Order: sequence, then C-alpha cells, then structure tokens
Amino acid sequence: MKKVAIIGAGITGLSAAYYLSKQDDLEIDLFEKDNRAGGKIKTHRQDGFTIELGPESYLARKEILTELAEEIGMGDDLVRNSTGQSYIYSNNKLSPLPKGAVLGVPTELRPFLTTELVSASGKLKAGLDLLKKPAPLYTDVSVGSFFRRRLGDDVLENMIEPLLSGIYATNIDELSLMSTFPYFKEREEKYGSLIKGAIAEKPQQSSQPAKKKQGQFLQFKNGLQSFIDHLLEVIIEKGVDARFNMNVESIVKNGSSYTIEVNGESKKYDNIIIATPHFQYKRWFNDLPLEYFKHMGATSVATVVMAFDSKQVKNDIDGTGFVVSRRMDTSITACTWTNKKWKHSTPAGKALLRAYVGRPGDFIVGEKSDDEIARLARKDLDKIMDLEGEPEFTIVTKLEHSMPQYKVGHKSRIDAIHKYMAEHYPGIILTGASHYGVGLPDCVSQAKDAADQITK
Repeated sequence: MKKVAIIGAGITGLSAAYYLSKQDDLEIDLFEKDNRAGGKIKTHRQDGFTIELGPESYLARKEILTELAEEIGMGDDLVRNSTGQSYIYSNNKLSPLPKGAVLGVPTELRPFLTTELVSASGKLKAGLDLLKKPAPLYTDVSVGSFFRRRLGDDVLENMIEPLLSGIYATNIDELSLMSTFPYFKEREEKYGSLIKGAIAEKPQQSSQPAKKKQGQFLQFKNGLQSFIDHLLEVIIEKGVDARFNMNVESIVKNGSSYTIEVNGESKKYDNIIIATPHFQYKRWFNDLPLEYFKHMGATSVATVVMAFDSKQVKNDIDGTGFVVSRRMDTSITACTWTNKKWKHSTPAGKALLRAYVGRPGDFIVGEKSDDEIARLARKDLDKIMDLEGEPEFTIVTKLEHSMPQYKVGHKSRIDAIHKYMAEHYPGIILTGASHYGVGLPDCVSQAKDAADQITK
C-alpha cells in the first residue's frame, strides 16, 4: 500500500487529504504543527455573534469549494451575502463605486461620467482606452502599470487599486498581472480595449422580470470553521491519520521514497504533499532553485472587529462596507459592515464592524500592540463614520506574514520550481496559497490537482 504524508492542515492540506481518501490503496498521514486545523481560518462565537477572525468568505463563481461542501453534506449550510452598494473612501469622503464597474473598469457611461471618484481629466484619459491598441504580448507586467497605461492614474488610484489591493495586500505596482488577473490581458487582446471587453462580457439583461441581485460571496451559517471541523471529521472517518502538534524537522530522500523526521520519530513515505506557508520550505530544502521562496514576501495584516448596539452606529447607507484609496492617510485599508453583509453573523439590534489594517511595506501589525491597533482603527472609523461610545467588545487578530506577495514574474518562477521538484524530488508536491492563488477555492483547486498527480 502506498504511503502519503501531508504536511499542513489548513484548507489546502485538508482538501488534499479528502481527495486522496477517495482511493482505497493509500495510507494517509496528516501532520500539523499547530494544535488545530484550519490555518488562517478561525471563527469566534460570542454573545450571539458569529465572527470570522481570518478569511471572511469566498467567491461563489469559483465553484470547487461549493462542490466540496456539497460532497461532505454541508451544501445546506451555505449562505450568500446580502447585496448593497460598494463604497470607496477617497478625497476624504465615502463615494459609491459607479454602477456597472467591474473591479473598477467602467461598463456604463453615465455612472462613470458622474462619479466624484475620478477627475474630469481622469475620465478623459480612461476614455482613451477605447482607442489604444493592445500592448505587445509579454511574459508579465505589474497590475499597476497595465491599468495605468489603459485607464490612467486617476481610475487606477481611486477605483481599481482599493478594490484589488485588499485581495492580495501587495503594492499594485509590483503585483503580477499574469498571476492574479490574466483575463484582463486576454480581454485587451480579444477586444482591443478593457472597457469594450468588460461591456461585451457583462451578463446580458433578460427580458424576464428582473430577479433580485445575488451576492457574489458564500459563507457557512455557522462560520468557515464549521466547514473545516466537518471536513476534518470526514477525512478521519475515511481513515486519514490526522496528528496535531507535530513538528516536521527534516525530509530526506532515500531512493524512490522519503523519510520524514517528525517529533524525533522517523517515518517513511512514497509521496509527500507540502501545504504550508512558503517560508517553511527552507527548513527542509536548501536547493538553489527554491531560493525564490526565501525572498518571496508575505504581508502582515490584522482585523479589528468591533461589536456595538445598533443605536451606536449611525449608518443608514445601503451598502456592505468600503475600501480605502491609498491616497488617504489611514491605517485601515477597508471596513466591512458585517451585520449588513452577513445577516447570520449578528444578533438583532446589534451592529458588527470589521476593519482591516496592514499595507505592503508598513510595520503597524508587527510593531503595534493589539490595543494600539484597535485605537488606530477606531480613529480612522470616526473620520469616516458616525459612531457613538465604546464598543461592547473588540477583537484584534494579527495575521503575520499571512498574505503571499505575487510580484511580477511570480508564475514563471513557480512553474520552474514545480518542474525542478518533479525532476529532483519526484513524489513531493509543493502547493497552497503561495503558488497559484490565495483565495479559499484556489487552495482547494490546488489541493485537488496535487491529489490527482499522486493518484494518476
């Protein structure tokens, strides 16, 4: 019987274990250094609130996570976010994102021409996108330089950057286009213009009566941790030996197999899936082609959750939160009005705010205490919103080095590393958020690919 080790019990490692457990001829051990599963995913329950301390949700259009949830019997637990206008804090005020804008790219003329987010000259420059020819094909460029050339500085700084930087927490002028939004380049090539492409690919309005707009994100009614806990139960029932507080000290190649030293004990395996953060790899590999991982950055971020009585929060805006332009002098980068976005998260008569702190290159998360971070977040929120009194409780969660930075050239370097591993360490697969996608469905997809490589 083939023996497989999985290192890391975040969503990638757990998903890989699930897909492998469908095979009857595998013996699977899962090792986790921490005392719990889930990695960055962590749900906190208090006083009737259901609060995500790490990732909040996932994109519904990336269906692999939904399919996995349904497979393990949690399809009925899925809930979709409430919809509402998205806002951007720019020019010292909250302004609605223009109707029809797709990740900041305009698709409707009137809302774009009337938005206060972009100056008159900025709107004119953006309109030139309709006339510009596509740039020559290339290996990779930064997201910032791509959108700057197509739509100009104003649209980039005040619409696109606030929306995209929150996903990757990387300087947009260093963020790899081909690793994050390659379809924008494909759209430019196909239509000759981002705006024309966004309009052409916009869902067509049906002649049927208009349906209520659906939210783009999915969650679980008892929190993301409930999915992690159930997935762990399922793989254990399927025979996976999941072990916690297990420190993998070394991995040694022995012919066609590998020996893992874990908590002072040696164990032999035919295959290994490594689903840890990339900075852990240096503990096990000193190969020069893997040097990229030693220098690949990861931004530290923090979430600040504040619970209030609803009377304390004067918020009549029909929206689910806002993102912040980097031109603004704030510590926070965004804030979710959680009670409006996720009805299940908050008891009646209460309000829940979740602010995000941490920009690429700043040191707030590493240098400030939880109390200091909470005060900075509250100071910013008081500039933007009308809040009265102190919150009923505040929870600050630091996620240090948690957001891998996909800089220009990332994909080609990762491709080369995977090729090197296949040639020099056949049977060992590196995977997870540091590779081909940071979203939860991306991690599940990579886990399935890793499992398929072993089973096929």
